[in-house]
Amino acid sequence: MLLTLLIISLLASAAMGAVYNLTKEPIDLAKGAKKTLAIQRVAPAFDNHPGEENFSVAADGDSVYFYIARKGNDTVGYAAETFSNKAFGGTLKLLVGFSPDGTINDIAVLEHKETPGLGDKMTKAKSDWSYQFNGKNPGNYKLQVKKDGGDVDAITASTITSRAYCDAVQRAYDALKKGGKQ
Repeated sequence: MLLTLLIISLLASAAMGAVYNLTKEPIDLAKGAKKTLAIQRVAPAFDNHPGEENFSVAADGDSVYFYIARKGNDTVGYAAETFSNKAFGGTLKLLVGFSPDGTINDIAVLEHKETPGLGDKMTKAKSDWSYQFNGKNPGNYKLQVKKDGGDVDAITASTITSRAYCDAVQRAYDALKKGGKQ
């Protein structure tokens, strides 16, 4: 009976390993395509492959990753993969598009665990709340909710989510300045 259990366990683990190896590359390709699409949505128009031109800046015990958008030899912007650990549901991940001068082009939510019907209103599919950041430069636009003395209108009943969103965008801007790209 012990030998039978051992054989079944070995066969099951071998099958799981084989399935993992078969699906790893397609999953990685799908993730790469998703990231490229997100970069296209937030960064100014480009003709290079930003996923291949990138750098990172250490921030708060983690890193903010930047993808460089170019047209020809000119840098037209950056897409910053940023985060905040201050969200109501845990970690919030955003992709923030910047023009070379640091002005926000657009923002896409990559990952969140916020409350449906409340905090998830930060996504474009749920509301137009995030559009208030487009065209703003964090150098002169205070990325805090109005309740805290900033310029951002908070999501109704989701001040914590709004603060986390602002925190993630500010982290990306600070990292862009720190990285010497701005």
